[in-house]
Amino acid sequence: MEEKIVVPQRPMKSPGLAGILSVIFPIGVGALYNGQWKKALLHLLILFGLINAIVHGGSGLMFGLLIAAFYFYQIFDSVQSAKAINAAAANLPQAEAVLMGGDVVSSGSVFWGIFLIVLGVLLILANFEIILYRTIGDYWPLAVIVIGVKLVLESMAKSKEGK
Repeated sequence: MEEKIVVPQRPMKSPGLAGILSVIFPIGVGALYNGQWKKALLHLLILFGLINAIVHGGSGLMFGLLIAAFYFYQIFDSVQSAKAINAAAANLPQAEAVLMGGDVVSSGSVFWGIFLIVLGVLLILANFEIILYRTIGDYWPLAVIVIGVKLVLESMAKSKEGK
């Protein structure tokens, strides 16, 4: 009788390597390693946009904190994406929420799309010196308030649906 040796299949993507690449090269290289080139391009544009905002007279504190937050976010995102890719390859149920290739999962809400469009318009206006980056820096807490109101309203709507 011949014994069959079963060799476990290695994961498609290494979460550790994705994280290390993101630490060393915070310009979307971790997402690129995961095969998510759209997300990698978005990470690159976001980072360079934040740096550009500081260079052109933006609030150093606000944009510096945003760069730091984005740096840690993209590391976390690369690791989680690698885990999700491996879970999808193994047909695990938690992989259903993540789409391959950097596609965005539709949430049914247009809030974030509108929020990003408004933010982009404000940053373009600041680049053309129609408004000052300092003005954006002075009023950025309004974005936090708007997001908080959105979350409260969503929570109230869900609690009404549950009753």
